[in-house]
Amino acid sequence: MTQGNLFDPKQQDSPGYSNFVLGALFVVYIFNFVDRQILAILIQPIKEDLGVSDTMMGLLTGPVFVISYLLAGLPMARWADRHSRVWLITVGMVVWSAMTVASGLARNFMHLAVARLGVGLGEASFTPSAHSLISDYFPPDRRATALAIFAAGAALGSIAGYLGGGYIGQYIGWHEAFLYVGAPGLLAAVVFRWTVRDPVRGAFDGPKTGTADQPLGEVLRYLIRRRSYVLIVASAMLHGFSSYGSSYWIPTFLIRVHGLSLSQVGLILGGIVGVAGFVGQIIGGRISDAMGRRDLRWYMWTPAISSIVALPFLVAFLLIPNLYWAIGFYMLGGWAVNMWTGPTYAMAQGVAKPHMRSMAAAIVIFMLSLVGAGLGPLIVGVLNDWLEPRFGAEAVRYSLLVVIVPHTLASIFNLMAARTLREDLREASS
Repeated sequence: MTQGNLFDPKQQDSPGYSNFVLGALFVVYIFNFVDRQILAILIQPIKEDLGVSDTMMGLLTGPVFVISYLLAGLPMARWADRHSRVWLITVGMVVWSAMTVASGLARNFMHLAVARLGVGLGEASFTPSAHSLISDYFPPDRRATALAIFAAGAALGSIAGYLGGGYIGQYIGWHEAFLYVGAPGLLAAVVFRWTVRDPVRGAFDGPKTGTADQPLGEVLRYLIRRRSYVLIVASAMLHGFSSYGSSYWIPTFLIRVHGLSLSQVGLILGGIVGVAGFVGQIIGGRISDAMGRRDLRWYMWTPAISSIVALPFLVAFLLIPNLYWAIGFYMLGGWAVNMWTGPTYAMAQGVAKPHMRSMAAAIVIFMLSLVGAGLGPLIVGVLNDWLEPRFGAEAVRYSLLVVIVPHTLASIFNLMAARTLREDLREASS
């Protein structure tokens, strides 16, 4: 589908334009994750204002968002594999930004829940389409780095959400925090639409990589028969469970256990720890691409090793009473544990044929969100309420100790995926 834009077509086909598109998607991902993640730092004031339990806040941060995100995700990915990905992202961005603004207008739990359903609906359009675009703008030996840079936009979005949400939530109010972060996305959607175009599908993958006319059943059967793909999905589910479960409740942990204010939590998680996670994602992609030129299995070995290394640092963060030491360990753990994103998403794209890539990404994100965003925050909330009679405010500490373990369990599936990765990549390019 031809799209109008502000750039000369020759410039669009250049490496410079590919980098521009990556930068544009990176910025959109910042907006995407600010609107999603800002709720994490506002859990405590929203809970106090609306008078609800930790379990209800777990429902709000998890299943309420995930219901619409998952129901819309696979149909939108199928549409993106056959039509304009740029238009789909643009419309989705308008929807999730408008619904974030609506979150700020909510006056009770039900109003806020409906608005978060709308945020999930809009955001379902983005990540699978973005992965597909990046895979058509960058060759295989650069995709892990490109996708890691893209994924780092989520880390930067979290940083902005923590910093902005913490400050605005403390000094102005949680309603205004949603209004301030949601409104700019509407303008950004217009800029994105007129500066980014859909590239030719499969330009880096050879002439015999299939057509877009295959029925959905054939696409799904092809992906399920790729053993490495199934194992990549399994590892992503476990990473997602730990990532979402911990990221939504660590701000509350710092408030309840270490006695910090909202603005202090925002400064620590956004300005210090968030940067470590941001750097870890990019380094994970760079290491995978560099080592992958020697042996493709490094695309799975890298996240396996980094996740094992991260666990003791994350445990130390949760158990050490001294705040400064705890934050130092969290920085090291956050740096290592975020290295899985680039190589995981790159290989999910690599083992799929070009016309299947949005669907391949959507299935990974569907399962990651179902188990991760759907269950992770909810289980922490339920555990908090269950453990509170015994541990009081410290209950969240022990709940988080439970949800960080699957990060390391994911390494088992990464190592298993490495066994068949090379043959699955060859099949996808044949």
